[in-house]
Amino acid sequence: MAYFRTDGFIGGQAINETSTTQKHPLGTIAKAVDPTYGEGEFIYLLGVASTTVGSLVTYTLSSWQTALAPVGDAVSRPVAVAMSANVAGRYGWYQISGKAVVAKTATICCVVGAGVGVQTIGLVTKTDSGKEILGAVFAATASAATGRTTVLVSIDRPRMQGRIT
Repeated sequence: MAYFRTDGFIGGQAINETSTTQKHPLGTIAKAVDPTYGEGEFIYLLGVASTTVGSLVTYTLSSWQTALAPVGDAVSRPVAVAMSANVAGRYGWYQISGKAVVAKTATICCVVGAGVGVQTIGLVTKTDSGKEILGAVFAATASAATGRTTVLVSIDRPRMQGRIT
């Protein structure tokens, strides 16, 4: 993915770069475009251990700290997709809108337009009751074939569903 900033900002950290130095205020939102996936929005956040490119994370608005998206969490939190292997103590961009390439559970197939959920920490799968992500649908079909570890998801400021009692 070769995203280029379109918001008039010159310089700074590339969308797919991880840095040990904070180069933007945490929570900064940027627009960028990719020749294949089109335009997207990205938020600048603090990483967490075990993050890989495409990891699904949640984050807090008070500290801008990420956590790998939990399974069936009862708390509604914003969700984003890691654009780099932005591990603990590092800074990087996370996608919050547009077509995102997201890490998925390898044994699950997904169909276009289906709801998105989390059944394995940090990975997307087809939706399951109480584990849905609002503002996200599969934008491409992905098979359960061995080695198929990502899927294209259309996102628009997604959130964990939270409690629905």
